[in-house]
Amino acid sequence: MAYSLEQRFWCQRVLRFGFAFVCVCLGGYIVGPTSLLWRLKDKSRPQVSCLPCVCDCSSHTDDFFLTPGCGQNDPDLNQELEKDTVALLSEEIALQKIVSKETMDRTSALTMDAKRASSHYQKEAEKCNAGVETCEEAREWAEAQLREELKRTALWEQRARQLGWKDRKRAYT
Repeated sequence: MAYSLEQRFWCQRVLRFGFAFVCVCLGGYIVGPTSLLWRLKDKSRPQVSCLPCVCDCSSHTDDFFLTPGCGQNDPDLNQELEKDTVALLSEEIALQKIVSKETMDRTSALTMDAKRASSHYQKEAEKCNAGVETCEEAREWAEAQLREELKRTALWEQRARQLGWKDRKRAYT
């Protein structure tokens, strides 16, 4: 049983309204203050409790000087602060040398790999060129043989016609 045009129109309007209502409710749930998104953000934050720094660093405007009391409990920071400038610079230079040596080693290894790959591809290209030359020579030889065969065929056909032979295929055309 088919619906009338008016019934179809109302049915489509109801479906559209229902779909829009569901979309608005879903959007409100996602964006709302007690939404799933807010709960996920709260759960994703690390719940690590750190001891607050007991120093007042706002009084100094120079970033190179630390206020007294900052980092007194940190042994790594105390060890770094006890070093003099020359020791820090020599340590930095030593680290830079290590990094540059590692970079050079990596670059040398990549260069050697590139040379090996280049050599391999060059050998493959030479093999390919030799194959192409061989194929070209074989094609030229086959063409020459075909020309000779066509000459012999034409000669035998000419002799056969002189002796009275008629080609059946040509007789009907």
